[in-house]
Amino acid sequence: MRIVDLIEKKRDGHALTTEEINFIIEGYVAKDIPDYQISALLMAIYFNGMTTAESTALTMAMLHSGETIDLSAIKGIKVDKHSTGGVGDKTTLVLGPLVAAAGAKVAKLSGRGLGHTGGTLDKLESIPGLSIAIDPKDFSKQVNDIGIAVAGQTANVCPADKLLYALRDVTATVPSIPLIASSIMSKKLASGSDVIVLDVKIGDGAFMKTLEDAKELSKVMVGIGTEVGKEVVAFITDMNQPLGFTVGNKLEVVEALETLQGKGPEDLTTLCVEIGSYMVYSAKITDSIDAARELVQQQITNKHAHDKQLEFLQAQGGKLPDLEQFIHVKDIVSVHADTGGYIASIKALDIGLAAMKLGAGRATKEDTIDPDVGIKLHKKVGDYVDQGDVLASIYTNTSSIDDIIAEVQQAYTISKDHVDKTPIIYEIITKEDI
Repeated sequence: MRIVDLIEKKRDGHALTTEEINFIIEGYVAKDIPDYQISALLMAIYFNGMTTAESTALTMAMLHSGETIDLSAIKGIKVDKHSTGGVGDKTTLVLGPLVAAAGAKVAKLSGRGLGHTGGTLDKLESIPGLSIAIDPKDFSKQVNDIGIAVAGQTANVCPADKLLYALRDVTATVPSIPLIASSIMSKKLASGSDVIVLDVKIGDGAFMKTLEDAKELSKVMVGIGTEVGKEVVAFITDMNQPLGFTVGNKLEVVEALETLQGKGPEDLTTLCVEIGSYMVYSAKITDSIDAARELVQQQITNKHAHDKQLEFLQAQGGKLPDLEQFIHVKDIVSVHADTGGYIASIKALDIGLAAMKLGAGRATKEDTIDPDVGIKLHKKVGDYVDQGDVLASIYTNTSSIDDIIAEVQQAYTISKDHVDKTPIIYEIITKEDI
């Protein structure tokens, strides 16, 4: 078998076999196949796509290129959730304890944020004392004991994916749906859960920009999961404005705590209840989605989810101070509306980039995050404002932020015409839809 023949085969639009894909991935990881030949193959895939069978084979080849996580010591059905990334996306901080309080087992490996999207681990580590470095035995024991644990991904999971992604990044082949799907699913399958619920973001602040592309990606990922015997559901959700009101690590921790006390923003609460319902139903805690939704909602009403969140944070060493004393910044600067009307749009990407400039995110992996800074929105799409009303508050430790103030103000579009609030969930893709 020769790599040049396989490049030619894919260039001409033919499907690669599982054996051929295994040969490619094994050869590349072993450095027997050079970057320039894999680059040619990636471009051929970019233009010609892959079948579900090819995408599944690529996923499994990347999965088996490194370690896989053994969760067999955890009793019951293990559930996990993955988001494709967005601005203000603190869903895991709410969803994990919420689902665990309802009786499901949440064993989650998370990553750090890079660019305008925040990472779950960065948010958790903004809590004094909290550790995401958990021994595998302790990880399984914690899930068995309290229903939830969140740890950092190990460096040896899916090394082929890391190599391929770095090459895609510099060869203009990142926006390939089969390659995106295989990258995401290889890591999630390596994490060992039985049920995977995907939160596929679309819009200004997301990687996927259109509903059509998001549906295609979702169907490919659900198809891959189904092929290997996993229960996979994909939610296509809005990221044309930040999720919730807060962007920034400690700000998002506070909002997550408030949400589990029933005081959270409508979009975040709705999203977590709906995704949580599917996780609980798929874990066979209830016999219907409606019953699962009712059970999940009860966990907020009776404060069990909030209690579970505190139990989870404490189990991982977190010492949550008085929330009034939790965030320390030099200044909180208000951004005002320069005209009256309805909020027609809020560019999530611009808000995320502004927060990153404050220090809430990383431009490079080496950057240090300031957990206290960020942006708190006071108005969302569909809200009415008068001229001079506060649109947002900027939490800053930097003295000169005139450019950031302008960017946040310009992220808002205000219309004289009435604007409806946008739905948070556009569509749900299950195995019946593929």
